[in-house]
Amino acid sequence: MSERQHYSTADTLLLGFDQALRTLFGQPKATGRPNPAEGVEEAELDKRQRDHIGRLMRIDHTGEVCAQGLYQGQALTARDPATRDAMERSADEENDHLAWCEQRIEELDGRLSLLNPFWYAGSFAIGATAGVIGDKWSLGFVAETEKQVESHLQSHLDDIPVEDQRSRAILEQMKTDEIEHGNKALALGGAELPAPVKAAMKLTSKLMTKSVYYL
Repeated sequence: MSERQHYSTADTLLLGFDQALRTLFGQPKATGRPNPAEGVEEAELDKRQRDHIGRLMRIDHTGEVCAQGLYQGQALTARDPATRDAMERSADEENDHLAWCEQRIEELDGRLSLLNPFWYAGSFAIGATAGVIGDKWSLGFVAETEKQVESHLQSHLDDIPVEDQRSRAILEQMKTDEIEHGNKALALGGAELPAPVKAAMKLTSKLMTKSVYYL
């Protein structure tokens, strides 16, 4: 049984606000899994490569910020306790991704995106709305999101130099987790989204990647 079933609406909103602050400015709750890059030797990369990889990892970090907004919004409005619990567990695992990406960005002398609050707010609103519409659509949205994120991560793996095994180790584990989260959402009853919705999601993803690469 989810602990949130014992919380008042005000308590739930305060918890959600706390999670948002932790996601954007602090240390969000994670599972404690070790960084996949732990023990992997750093590659000799030139300044241009480090800058480009750092920007790609920044995009991946912002993608995880969006995932947090999506999951937290859905957990707030999900009707089925099992669905809510599943979303909260997936959110904790996505927090691992946040920490791993941030650490790698720091190693590459990069910075986080200035647009993270904007993308978090938009994703939270979408997640909360999807949860209100119904759990099957909320879960369907998660499944499609994870499918698109998987493709997005693969494109970065194809772009990052083979010798940068630290970045690649992180992205490979993230990709594995995204596939698992998508399958979990489908197993819980996620519905297939209409084609126009999928197209809109892809367009929004392209806007995010282009803007965050520079900002």
